[in-house]
Amino acid sequence: MKVRVTSADPTRTSADVLVVPVFQMRKDERRPSRLTRLDKVLGGRIAAVLDTGDFRGRSGETAVLYPEGAVAAQRVVLLGLGKEEKADADTLRKAAGTAVGATRARRGEEAAMLAPTTRRVRIPAAAQALAEGAVLAGYRFDAYKEKAKDDPPTVRQITFLYEKQADARSARRPAETGAIIAEGQNLARELSNQPGNQQPPAELARAAQRVARKAGLRCRVFGPAELKKRAMGGILAVGGGSTNPPRLVIMDHAGRKGQPTICLVGKGITFDSGGISIKPSASMDEMKHDMSGAAAVIGAMQVIAALKLPLHVVGIVAAAENLPSGTAYRPGDLVKTAAGKTVEVLNTDAEGRVVLADALHHAATEHEPEAIVDLATLTGACVIALGSWCSGLFGSDDALVERIRKAGEASAERVWPMPLWDGHRDAIKSRAGDIKNTGGREAGAATAAAFLSHFVGEVPWAHLDIAGTAWTQKAGPYQTAGATGVGVRLLVEFLQNWRKA
Repeated sequence: MKVRVTSADPTRTSADVLVVPVFQMRKDERRPSRLTRLDKVLGGRIAAVLDTGDFRGRSGETAVLYPEGAVAAQRVVLLGLGKEEKADADTLRKAAGTAVGATRARRGEEAAMLAPTTRRVRIPAAAQALAEGAVLAGYRFDAYKEKAKDDPPTVRQITFLYEKQADARSARRPAETGAIIAEGQNLARELSNQPGNQQPPAELARAAQRVARKAGLRCRVFGPAELKKRAMGGILAVGGGSTNPPRLVIMDHAGRKGQPTICLVGKGITFDSGGISIKPSASMDEMKHDMSGAAAVIGAMQVIAALKLPLHVVGIVAAAENLPSGTAYRPGDLVKTAAGKTVEVLNTDAEGRVVLADALHHAATEHEPEAIVDLATLTGACVIALGSWCSGLFGSDDALVERIRKAGEASAERVWPMPLWDGHRDAIKSRAGDIKNTGGREAGAATAAAFLSHFVGEVPWAHLDIAGTAWTQKAGPYQTAGATGVGVRLLVEFLQNWRKA
């Protein structure tokens, strides 16, 4: 989707739909001058709707007006923003998403929207949020569907209209940034939505290579032979039951000499049956999303390259398919990881942490990072604890955890800091090996994080358990049902502010 920013007269701006955002107001409240001027051209149509009380500007509320040639747009849609004192960047993100949805629902291909301003969000941040919401709302996963004649068209363009030229100038660059970030998140969604038969580990690796070539990133892929050479027994064990062998992908955004190195690590289980400890069949189809951490890393790396962030960022994806077969790893097995630690396998469905063990060790020992952040759809326990409202955040470094928490708030991809104590580490001590791959039902998200902590050494590290936030059955203003691409906005926000902390 093309995003434009201008200070053109909204009455003369050609579009299928002109979206007019309105903050919630009382019936007797004085209306904004911009709204009043537009209403004068529309012959009082806006006032008529407001006076009836049919539209009050409540969050997400809409009303359609037909200007009959009074303005250049074919339709005018009033869009409620809710109370102004509560409006934040995500309010604007949702508003732009609703604008795109309203345009598509009316079979329009071009939208124009009066850029809303609010005291709580400065124009640059508001412009970025608007662009993100619009581009995110334009995403559809329909590559495998036949196109029907009555399918709504794709919204190709949205224009944000500012009152002042100076405001439009200050909004253009942030809007470009917002569109780039949203495109990266849409890439993550597309990867996560792919069915397992279309995207085994090798294909996920090829997708990362295509992104790298286009974005100007270096990319290496370790196949089975290289994984064996590097003694990455964790990845090999998890992928051993499938005819689709595992891969480790390393994407590299090269910074200038002296710039800090940050490693992003993603769990890439392209399909998770649970292995020998097989999952119940209900909802097993959702396990195509078990590589959402990897998808977020690949999407974030595309954005990092496009924005030319002044950091050395390494994205690492551990990709495997977890299936039961005569060659699958078993409960009771001992697996030796690249770090030299042995893992007693108690449950083959606790596989994500086993592949991440090798990926985290590689990050810590091969790239000398200042920090490591991993993302993984790791535990059902985190879903029970936090639901779909936020991701679980664990870490070895309080300052790093706080940076990520703040980035989550700023990007509206919220995280909640969770405890990681010695007791959680004690819970995964093994009698047969060094550690075991599950500590049982109690504090399952924390004991899984404790397992990962064994493979990062002394490097400051944070772990995001995105099991509850990586996909959804509920559509929203800028979210369709399916993969969310969670983590892309958060990671970019975190990295953009790395030097400011």
